[in-house]
Amino acid sequence: MAGKLMHAIHYTNCGGGPSDLKYVEVPLPTPKKDEVLIKVEAASLSPIDWLIQQGGLKPMFPRELPQIPGTDVAGEVVDVGSGVKNVKPGDKVIAMLGFANGGGLAEFAVAKANLTVIRPLEVSAAEGAGIPSAGIMAHQALTDSAGLKLDGTGKPTNILITNASESVGNYAIQLAKLGNARVTATCAPEHIDLVKSLGADEVVDQTTPDGQALKSPSGKKYDIVIHCGEPTSWSTFEPHLASNGKIFDVKPTPSSIKAYALKKLTFSKKQLIPVLLSCKAENMNFLVKLVKEGQVKTVIDSKYSLSNPEDAWAKNAENKIFGKIILEP
Repeated sequence: MAGKLMHAIHYTNCGGGPSDLKYVEVPLPTPKKDEVLIKVEAASLSPIDWLIQQGGLKPMFPRELPQIPGTDVAGEVVDVGSGVKNVKPGDKVIAMLGFANGGGLAEFAVAKANLTVIRPLEVSAAEGAGIPSAGIMAHQALTDSAGLKLDGTGKPTNILITNASESVGNYAIQLAKLGNARVTATCAPEHIDLVKSLGADEVVDQTTPDGQALKSPSGKKYDIVIHCGEPTSWSTFEPHLASNGKIFDVKPTPSSIKAYALKKLTFSKKQLIPVLLSCKAENMNFLVKLVKEGQVKTVIDSKYSLSNPEDAWAKNAENKIFGKIILEP
């Protein structure tokens, strides 16, 4: 397919806004030995896409400009590198691309074969595209980091999920309930009923004094906090933690990393622990199976056309959404 062109969204500099996104023609990418070429049927936006465009992760990301944003895609394999064995042309798949180079907001995208998994027919392209970064983060934070057993065999656990309106929070509620945890969630007032529908046992309006203080309406102390919200001081969390309570921060900042180091040095049983995403196909396969079986769902906020991305990008930047924003060619 060398020499062919495709449509894609790109931006040429960091620090701009939705109007800097351009719908352009670019060369079709060619998969390397360990890569697959996917005809994209749906791609989802994540908060980190906006952060990268703003230059908030420089000098790590973006690696080069122009940048085609987007890391979470679903589609059909059309070509594979010589070393690829796990998928073949014609397979419906879900893939996570690298943050450094992106590439998801395009008609075709190249993904590493080891981060590409089969998408069963029961899972739509839009549902599949919503899984990778948000679903993996929620799964890893609850299981790898917090040690929650999703088969329900663990001890009774009280969990707080902050800013549950976001897609990581959406998945975290549903996964925590599989582990028979009691879930308290904070969210925007307009999303309270939606958060309850995902299984949260109690929901707190995050704009109220109790919501900002992270107080449980039932007065329970939290064994685990999955913090998906804005930077929050240790003094806000600490009174509501159980004696061995742990906060897992999925949006770590320098201040949260400092708090983590301090608690480690003082051998405190209560800790704030940064969580960094580790992209693994095993997490995606697990989540795809749950979505297929109806045990977990991808919450979709809205859908937009790839050819008109500005409204979708602006909505993602506002951070007032519930679930995933999907773009389709």
